[in-house]
Amino acid sequence: MRLRIDLAYDGAAFHGWATQPGLRTVQGVLEEWIPRVLRIAPTPLVVAGRTDAGVHARGQVCHVDLPDELTLDQDPCAVLLRRLGRVLPHDIVIRDVRRAPEGFDARFSATWRRYIYRIVDEGQIPDPLLRGHVARVPHPVDVGALNAGAGTLLGLRDFAPFCKPREGATTIRELRRCSARRLGDGVIEIELVADAFCHSMVRSLVGALTAVGGSRRTLAWLEDVAAHPVRHNEVLVMPAHGLVLEEVGYPADDQLAERARQARAVRTMEEPS
Repeated sequence: MRLRIDLAYDGAAFHGWATQPGLRTVQGVLEEWIPRVLRIAPTPLVVAGRTDAGVHARGQVCHVDLPDELTLDQDPCAVLLRRLGRVLPHDIVIRDVRRAPEGFDARFSATWRRYIYRIVDEGQIPDPLLRGHVARVPHPVDVGALNAGAGTLLGLRDFAPFCKPREGATTIRELRRCSARRLGDGVIEIELVADAFCHSMVRSLVGALTAVGGSRRTLAWLEDVAAHPVRHNEVLVMPAHGLVLEEVGYPADDQLAERARQARAVRTMEEPS
């Protein structure tokens, strides 16, 4: 029985999603408590997006496979939701638990992930209550110039200049949306949507775009960076605490298995997304 779990967490106190020996991680906490509350053997979780240390999530998705011999008097989804709500620390909230449709895979069935990075620039008065979720930029940022730079990065491309490489992993991604807006309180929200993101890609893109928006760099510089074959050492990786995984998108139930099959294949620039 596969269950889909929707959750949110404050990343400040976690060393990222993935389990690491001796460190507090989101996966580690959940994989400790799910077997305990259901009285089953340890079972691994599969997640839609492995967030880095300090990155927050409002719309994370993972799945867990329960053993066939599990017997409960009530719906296991309701049981797990209720019991986890009683025992989990307050920096993790389970928003929903449901039976996953046939073919569902939290990671490979996803068609897009949506992140928002929040900054406050020079000239704005920062809200101290948001200091753990909004990064400060020490210069003014022109949102129009930032958006002009963002427009040049859209589409299917190799984002190696903006990614920390992982052995055997592709850096080809399709950036479907990248735009910024300034809210009434002065906070700038930079929204990024892609089929998937590689390691540090969002924070590196934001670092490059805020440099362009702040007139520290030019559009020509950004174009040169984007054409670089490997990670570019002039790109600033922004602090983790400004980043939130807001939402993960999935296709219709009858397309889940096919999407997972496609996502497991190695990406090339010639293949459709």
